[in-house]
Amino acid sequence: MVQPAGTPGMSLQNSKSIRYVVQGEMYARQGAMVAYRGNLQFERQGQGIGGMFKRAVTGEGLPLMAVRGQGEAWFAHEAANCFIVDLEAGDSLTLNGRNVLCFDTTLSYTISTVKGAGMTGGGLFNSVFTGQGRLGVMCDGEPLVIPVAADDPVFVDTDAVVGWSAQLATSLHRSQSVGSMIRGGSGEVAQLKLEGEGFVIVRPSELTQQKASAN
Repeated sequence: MVQPAGTPGMSLQNSKSIRYVVQGEMYARQGAMVAYRGNLQFERQGQGIGGMFKRAVTGEGLPLMAVRGQGEAWFAHEAANCFIVDLEAGDSLTLNGRNVLCFDTTLSYTISTVKGAGMTGGGLFNSVFTGQGRLGVMCDGEPLVIPVAADDPVFVDTDAVVGWSAQLATSLHRSQSVGSMIRGGSGEVAQLKLEGEGFVIVRPSELTQQKASAN
């Protein structure tokens, strides 16, 4: 049973949904609202000419809506697991657009190239969030948050990576020998290599092409 709302802003309702007590404005994925009460309006949020151009060229972008007014709303998407990331001033997090559920208006985002990764990591382009506030993220299953140390890089399957600290350096790492590929391969051809200080978010399943197209 849903309990009365507490403080304004974002909170985890359960593992599959996020509640947002709105007092003004917030942003969410288009169509992600599953219930609300109060005096709220839902409007398509334009990305501007630059954002629309980037999305048309790259296929990456956030189909957003602005939620305005006074009330509370619940957000979910295809029963995916939800969690909240708190960004502090100076933090920067890169995410695939398909994993973004909702966020505070105090956060801003740009579409950026995944350097050194080629057409990997959920796409050549990701959304980079900066500012101070809360970000609602979703993925299939309970995510792994793996710390990355300066002398200990982490290698992640390109179909399983959700996001990472934007200050990490990325590159494509091939872990399969030519001989192994000739013999049929191991199923683990290349990974996204992350180096520096930060963390990477990994989902416990690999994204299939059918699922990627649906999202």
